Amino acid sequence: MSTVRRIKKAWKSKPTIEGAGVHLKRAFGFYQVPLLDPFLLLDDFRSNNPAHYLKGFPWHPHRGIETITYVLRGVVEHGDSMGNRGLISSGDVQWMTAGNGIIHQEMPKGDKKHVMLGFQLWANLPASNKMMDPRYRDVKNQQIPEISLKSGVKVKVICGKLNGVDGPVRDIVTDPEYLDVTVPAGATFTHPVRRGQNAFAYVIEGDGYFDPERDSYGHEVIGANYFDFKRNCICKNETVVLYGDGDEVSVTSETKGVRFLLISGRPIGEPVAWYGPIVMNTQEELRLAFEEYQNGTFIKHGKA
Repeated sequence: MSTVRRIKKAWKSKPTIEGAGVHLKRAFGFYQVPLLDPFLLLDDFRSNNPAHYLKGFPWHPHRGIETITYVLRGVVEHGDSMGNRGLISSGDVQWMTAGNGIIHQEMPKGDKKHVMLGFQLWANLPASNKMMDPRYRDVKNQQIPEISLKSGVKVKVICGKLNGVDGPVRDIVTDPEYLDVTVPAGATFTHPVRRGQNAFAYVIEGDGYFDPERDSYGHEVIGANYFDFKRNCICKNETVVLYGDGDEVSVTSETKGVRFLLISGRPIGEPVAWYGPIVMNTQEELRLAFEEYQNGTFIKHGKA
């Protein structure tokens, strides 16, 4: 018999400023490691004020991780030390494996109404893959399958599988799944998640019940929505839901409908040495990475 995953923790994203002055909401980051292993960070950058995003994320290095950028509205211009240039437009995904080192920039531009809406997820790499060559998976909106389920539920499959349909991003070492799920009012979405994998949801619109028991007793709740959550286990916009182990997740929305990202992956279970945009296994590896960046030997592949 399948076991439905219960909520282990829930909390609200917090305002922060990153890059050259980008105002965003941090769903999780440094202090949540290793709760969400292999995932390290999730940033929610949504704004209708260009002054809060146009300064962007100028040239900076990455090593030892993957960065996954998902844009729902607006455009992000990007470039890198391998000579790649391009746009991540509305509905597009860029899955970048930094590997042994890449220097890049990401510059949000918004849409015609000055709206910018997107998310960036950082996923760790195991020691055996941290120094692999960098690579990009640029996925356009039309390449991402959207599946309609009963009761009007719609799911965009970025990575993973649903109803026999594979997402376009494949062969990722931590075996992740990345779904964009919309559940209308009065509907329930149930989805299998492999036992032993860490799984979380991030609410991006509306609200819903992410725990089938609709209570939080025995579970830790963090954040501004504490009282609502304690009373009826309803999770609202900009809430992170971290699941305990089990075979599947079940989400129901009663009045407003809910849209959320559902992400899971295989834990790496290795030491994490992390400073800024570089994540290694030891402090010595971290020191070496920054030393190489300072002396111009950071790039191992392609042209700097």
